[in-house]
Amino acid sequence: MKILITGGAGFIGSAVVRRAIADGHEVVNLDALTYAACLDNVASVANSAAYTFEQADIRDRAALDRIFTLYAPDAVMHLAAESHVDRSIDGPGDFIETNITGTYNMLEAARTFWAARGRPETFLFHHISTDEVFGSLPSNPDVMFIEDTPYDPRSPYSASKASSDHLVRAWHETYGLPVVLTNCSNNYGPFHFPEKLVPVVILNAIAGKSLQIYGKGDNIRDWLYVEDHADALLLVVQKGELGRSYNIGGENERTNLELVKTLCAILDTKRPKPQGTYADQITFVTDRPGHDARYAIDASRIREELGWRPTVTVEEGLERTVQWYLDNEEWWRPLQSRHGVGQRLGVKA
Repeated sequence: MKILITGGAGFIGSAVVRRAIADGHEVVNLDALTYAACLDNVASVANSAAYTFEQADIRDRAALDRIFTLYAPDAVMHLAAESHVDRSIDGPGDFIETNITGTYNMLEAARTFWAARGRPETFLFHHISTDEVFGSLPSNPDVMFIEDTPYDPRSPYSASKASSDHLVRAWHETYGLPVVLTNCSNNYGPFHFPEKLVPVVILNAIAGKSLQIYGKGDNIRDWLYVEDHADALLLVVQKGELGRSYNIGGENERTNLELVKTLCAILDTKRPKPQGTYADQITFVTDRPGHDARYAIDASRIREELGWRPTVTVEEGLERTVQWYLDNEEWWRPLQSRHGVGQRLGVKA
């Protein structure tokens, strides 16, 4: 299968690119190379005959039309997006333009390409989204997001992703474009850009900086190892039912404070401090505006219909992730100088 992957130089996108090449697919990686992208993420497959890179912006319709015509993909996996909630609070415009207008351009370019080739049944547009579109859950562990949970986004980021999800469904219902959608929980793992919680905690810990936790640290997230997610996404693009959506979760709910303490304990073992523990660096700061209390994914549909479930526990995944950051300073060190990295964002509300 020839797959056009947008955002393939980003965190999740690069994991999909690497897995797709390993599984024998041809990949066209379309990425604008914005601040959170890094071609080093796909360096391990860059010399493969099955890999091609195109630097383009999904807001540029002419570039998209050229790429569709030139490569004639069998499927699209649309991951390109602005994704950092705190940045969306400070600058929502980029999220509207990329996540909504960019997705509209992708849908129209895909529809034009598909229609020009006689609307082949084998073509597929796979839209990758987030569980944040569903809003916030109560602490009751029996209540989880299912695919039919009503949308209730609370941040500019989640609202922009909810909008893009609605566009994808509308293009399927109105124009018949063959689509599938997935909504995932919080990803973590190697190559995670150092502005998100897990890499920030690891890197601040070893730098001797404070480990800032929003509020009381009791916000709950379901944690999904990025390579498990990549496996699930490629399964959906090959076997998912047209027009259907699939929730992808890690079955690993933890409070933010629990997660940070786990990271500290792993670092205590792998790189002990001369005195004290890394948990001594934990501090609590004013909560983020509109901070959702809990996310939790019910992944029954993808498990029962497609046979997928996560293979990596959060403890195993965090240990792998910590070791990767300890071993790959040459990757993350240059990224720390990029705009906004290392700063407290999302406080302008």
